[in-house]
Amino acid sequence: MLVGYCRTSTSDQVAGSEAQERDLLATGCTEKVFREHISSLAVREQLEAALDWVREGDVLVVTRLDRLARSTADLLRIIASLEAKGVGLRILDFGGSAVDTQSPTGKLLLVVLSAIAQWEREIMIARQREGIAKAKAEGRYKGRAPTARAKLSQVRELQATGLGASAIAERLSISRASVYRLLDQARAA
Repeated sequence: MLVGYCRTSTSDQVAGSEAQERDLLATGCTEKVFREHISSLAVREQLEAALDWVREGDVLVVTRLDRLARSTADLLRIIASLEAKGVGLRILDFGGSAVDTQSPTGKLLLVVLSAIAQWEREIMIARQREGIAKAKAEGRYKGRAPTARAKLSQVRELQATGLGASAIAERLSISRASVYRLLDQARAA
């Protein structure tokens, strides 16, 4: 069975989520698709559920590598987990063709491309840090605009209605940790 997994970083990325689901359905993931709106740095509960759910002979399908793994080490962990269960992995968008771990060449290609993507990301972050340091030195850097703090009143209102931290975080597109931090600050004040 083809089992789909799609992820966007926030619930605001509706077009990205819809595009992933469309591609997964067109590929044949018609029986089961796991979906989540969460940063790749957070605990991806639906990914873990998908890894737990798949059975021998299944193939986990994702549209792009960055929707699945945050690093080469993370990808290797996922591949090892899938291989232990006899499950394949297919990444749909690799320069117009799919990469599948069910062949040795596909597995090699996936790991090499993952390493290149990780390197590219690390280089981009280093350049970003250099730019920020230069802007700070010139007095032009203001930092990221606070997102969660601006939503304190909304967090308090939603908590008063009985919603938990996870539901509040999802509804306001902030992290659960931010919800807890805001509530703790409000109690301390």
